[in-house]
Amino acid sequence: MKKLTLLMLCALLPLWICAQGGYQPSEDNLVARKQFEEERFGIFIHWGIYSLFAQGEWYLNAGINEQEYAKSATAFYPHRFNAQQWVKAIKSSGARYVTFTTRHHDGFSMFHTAESSYNIVDGTPFGRDVAQELAAACQQQGLNLHFYYSILDWRRTDYPVGRTGLRTGRTLKPDYDAYLGFMKRQVGELLSGRYGDVKALWFDGYWDHDADTIPFDWHMEEFYDYIHQLKPSVLIGNNHHITPIVGEDFQMFERDLPGENHAGLSGQDISSLPLEMCQTMNGMWGYKVSDQNYKSGETLIRLLVRAAGKGSNLLLNIGPQPDGSLPDTAIARLREMGEWMKVYGETIYGTTRGCVSETAQYTSTQKGKRLFLHLLDSTQDVLVFEMPVRPLSAKVFDTDAALESSYNPTTSRITLRVPPHEAVPDFVIELLLP
Repeated sequence: MKKLTLLMLCALLPLWICAQGGYQPSEDNLVARKQFEEERFGIFIHWGIYSLFAQGEWYLNAGINEQEYAKSATAFYPHRFNAQQWVKAIKSSGARYVTFTTRHHDGFSMFHTAESSYNIVDGTPFGRDVAQELAAACQQQGLNLHFYYSILDWRRTDYPVGRTGLRTGRTLKPDYDAYLGFMKRQVGELLSGRYGDVKALWFDGYWDHDADTIPFDWHMEEFYDYIHQLKPSVLIGNNHHITPIVGEDFQMFERDLPGENHAGLSGQDISSLPLEMCQTMNGMWGYKVSDQNYKSGETLIRLLVRAAGKGSNLLLNIGPQPDGSLPDTAIARLREMGEWMKVYGETIYGTTRGCVSETAQYTSTQKGKRLFLHLLDSTQDVLVFEMPVRPLSAKVFDTDAALESSYNPTTSRITLRVPPHEAVPDFVIELLLP
């Protein structure tokens, strides 16, 4: 089976090469892409010294002096951080991978780096490499690990300043060659094996120069090529809000599902690469003490379902508290999603976008000849929609109760009668295709 999968992926290689302008993903990279698509659900972790201020991850950008801000590292002692407990709670949700912020825009490294003492091991009294502990816990409990990494910096003097980080009080000596070298060395540390088998790198900050009168050259092709030489299988994505560029392996959408742009950040075309949308569980990415506006478990389940219906993963964010613990409400939401996934995960994991067009009332996922119709509106008692073929059978997914249906071959439309049922986040109907 593995050999057949490799052959199929290799057959698609010329198409990917053409789409990526000459970038040739390795066979291992293509296998990793397929595995990534099958996982469908991951948890994002935004955590750093900004959590101490409890004002979100962009606090330094609010006109705070960077040297005063940096002093907070000496007070960062997250005594309740327990990687095993984090991973256990995340795994209980049904998520298959974790994306952890190793360095955000404030420049503080949440891993032990030789590039600067401004990191959690050398710069805080805590003195522990939380990224390494998280990597070990993920490996032990069977979750894949991805690393977020900011390509902009609000403190370093050699970073060529863009449209953010303008009021941090630093003396600028822009030198992008030096800064790119710094990033390469740090990413090299992250992929050195110290943090296990890192599956993906999630870059952010490219948009910092989108207002430049002269387009800024990030040398991303050079950066990506360096990374793929270090580890050919690692997947690269960039939250740049544009169509993927050469060297990228998956496409991300911020705060919106692919094809939607309510937040104004994800209007880019949808590529043929694996897709992932990221969304917050409440309002902010990093911990904010006043932000208790958590989405309901029902809303989050439906978001996951709608993402899968668009052929996309959902990367759902949690902002840990300053003491290193996950907020109680976040843990409760993880538990709710996990209970649902125990029953319906089969209709999400390893599925593709279904052949039934999405509406406000329903979406569909598919696994081979099994089509899963996800009814998101519990008031519907009759469904009429187009189907390319007459299904062999129709039933309620979790009870196997047969459904009354009729098919009009002239119009290629099927009529399904939905039995009375309790209001649920998602009523799943399974159709068997010929």
